[in-house]
Amino acid sequence: MRWLLLILVLAGCSAIPLSPSASSAAQVDRVPRGTLDAVAARTSLAALPVATPGRMDGYVRDCDDGKACVFGQPWFDTDGDGCDQRSQVLARDLAEVTRKPGRCGVQSGVLDDPYTGTQVTSVSKIQIDHVVPLAAMWRSGAASWAPEQRLAAANDLRNLVAVSGKVNQSKGDKTPDEWMPPSAGYACSYGRIYVTVKAAYSLSVTPAERAALEQALTACG
Repeated sequence: MRWLLLILVLAGCSAIPLSPSASSAAQVDRVPRGTLDAVAARTSLAALPVATPGRMDGYVRDCDDGKACVFGQPWFDTDGDGCDQRSQVLARDLAEVTRKPGRCGVQSGVLDDPYTGTQVTSVSKIQIDHVVPLAAMWRSGAASWAPEQRLAAANDLRNLVAVSGKVNQSKGDKTPDEWMPPSAGYACSYGRIYVTVKAAYSLSVTPAERAALEQALTACG
């Protein structure tokens, strides 16, 4: 029951709206609602447990053909309103959004990609990034969670950001010590989002991961 309530709460999260004409300063400050500010992020990062990442044994993301699907069906409609999480994030992060006729799915819109600082005008070229990759969640504590908790975490809007598909593919399952957004101006915001999610789920960090996040947060000023 507790995780059902959590899912419903997470589904109600939203981001600060931003139009394509917004200033570059507003662009790099764009984060999902509920993201820690820089001071709180530094405090939370210092409190995170430091540990060697666990093994990937048992981790299966694919849900096709009866596979394990340890984080549940991707973009699960957590609040049962008929609008899946991908559609909710696209509607939240894009400007000039048009919906598919009679549906919540986003048909078109314009994305100011925070990771690259470029503009993407084709929805087919936009993907939703888990800022803290699900594989990293698995290795830092989620392997021991109940399925309901993993489903909630995988659909937590605080951890989901619309970005260009190309940059999302380049990131893959990499952690901040292995990958940071190409746009250096987004380092602070990226670090804040990452720490927010790690802290929310009491996940561990590696020494290298922690050092990279500390470096990212220095960009906050």
